[in-house]
Amino acid sequence: MSAKSSAEVIIGGKVYTLSGYEGEEYLQKVAAYINNKCAEFDAMENYRRLSAEMKATLLELNIADDYFKAKNQAEKLEADLDAKEKELYDLRHDLISNQIKMENYEKTIKELEAKNRELLLNKARLETTLEDAILGQVPEIKEDEKEKSKPNQETKNKRTEGGKK
Repeated sequence: MSAKSSAEVIIGGKVYTLSGYEGEEYLQKVAAYINNKCAEFDAMENYRRLSAEMKATLLELNIADDYFKAKNQAEKLEADLDAKEKELYDLRHDLISNQIKMENYEKTIKELEAKNRELLLNKARLETTLEDAILGQVPEIKEDEKEKSKPNQETKNKRTEGGKK
């Protein structure tokens, strides 16, 4: 809590000593506000004809009106601020969510690009092999590999004998 302070102010041509926990600058600002309100009313012809009690009441009502309007505006601004903070929170949440999605998409893209490169290489190998085969450039199968690929005579005989039974 701030220390109590005092300030001498002039309101309506009279010197007053105001005390409070606010600084002297604030107390001078309050006095200036009251003086401005008094000057505003003094400028009106009809106000000058009223009794001192009626003048004080009108001044009090006008100050109360200013207070409630300012309070209402402050409440609206606070509600707007709360709404903006909620919107900002939601936007941050969406941003984080979208960043996570983007990272996942980027990972998927990299995986698909790697798979695509692999498939393109495989395709190129297959095309080369096919071209070589078409052009007759496939190396001849060696005789011993031919022998391995042929079923041996015993296996043939067993199959034939088994089929005749």
